[in-house]
Amino acid sequence: MSTTTTGRADTLDRQFDAMDLSRLRARPGAKWRCTPPDVLPAWVADMDFPVPPPVLAALRAALDTGDLGYPDWPSGATPVREVLSERMAARHGWRPPPHEIREFANVTQAVQVILQTATAPGDPVAIHVPAFRPLLAGLSTMNRPMVPIALSGAGWEFDADRFARDVAATGCRALILVNPHNPTGRVFTRAELAALAAVAERHDLLVISDEVHADLTYAPGEHVPFASLHPDVAARTVTVASASKAFNLAGMRVAACHIGPRRVREALAAAPPELYGAVSLLGVTATVAAWTSCDDWLAGVLAYLDGNRRLVDETLAGVPGIVSYPPQATYLSWLDLTGLGMGPDPAARLLRDGRVLLSSGPDFNPGGDGFARLNFAAPRPVLRRTLERLLDATAQAGRC
Repeated sequence: MSTTTTGRADTLDRQFDAMDLSRLRARPGAKWRCTPPDVLPAWVADMDFPVPPPVLAALRAALDTGDLGYPDWPSGATPVREVLSERMAARHGWRPPPHEIREFANVTQAVQVILQTATAPGDPVAIHVPAFRPLLAGLSTMNRPMVPIALSGAGWEFDADRFARDVAATGCRALILVNPHNPTGRVFTRAELAALAAVAERHDLLVISDEVHADLTYAPGEHVPFASLHPDVAARTVTVASASKAFNLAGMRVAACHIGPRRVREALAAAPPELYGAVSLLGVTATVAAWTSCDDWLAGVLAYLDGNRRLVDETLAGVPGIVSYPPQATYLSWLDLTGLGMGPDPAARLLRDGRVLLSSGPDFNPGGDGFARLNFAAPRPVLRRTLERLLDATAQAGRC
């Protein structure tokens, strides 16, 4: 890290540390407004940190024009397409053609639209579990039976041979790949991705690769876009990206997908033009600013989050009944609390006894019973208080 970048990171450290509870509780977002005033929220995947200054400047400039009418995007092609292509090339050495990129309102919508377009009711869909609840709910609602790929062990690994057998046995038609993975924070290796790609090729699977947490990968880890493995892999893969997680822009409602399969592009083009809605002018403005002007800010945030990640691990290491797995990416810790005897949903007990709100493990089932997900993207003093409450509540459980 350069001296300039280090200086900016130090400034961010001071800025983030200075955010007190009164400022946080005044925020209008769901993370803080959906909890009672005596509860510390560490649940939904939003960061507590301010939006990057270049994004705010771009939004203010857009507002200052006084024009929030219909944007001039020829054929609906926003600047996000070119920007995502350039960003993938610069960061990962893979340049998806801009004309194969399409905008959606958010990552979950994009995944569900692609499944609705490219699969049929009854088609089995594989996904690593435990898994993000809205993705599982979408499969259930659309009648796409889930083929679970279990992640297990200290390294959250999966059995590629078992996956291949399950695909063959179930007639699986698609794979939802969440990489980096939510909730475990796992970053799949190139070898693991190649094993998945081989199965996808053998059984002609559509792959939907949700890479929304890619920019939140900690060194020395490396995020490898699934479609970058080979042109043949890209031709069967829909890569879903968004600035929402790394740059704190979930409310801007913009995701962008490289749609590799020709049949999916053609099916989407044949749909009624307004069926899936459109992204907003301000959302595009914020996303372009984030992806073109905020990498120094992101480096500072990653350094801060890495410190928080270590704080969680050091605080919980050796505590009886708790197993903490430091994530390789994201700002989410997937905590194994099965040893505390709190039942399948320890987050409910932590809320009751510790007044701290974590995401419920069973929401990520199968594989979530006895777990809870902790969002550590908070000012460090607030995170320390959250961990203190968690430890107090678990100590009470141990005395029961």
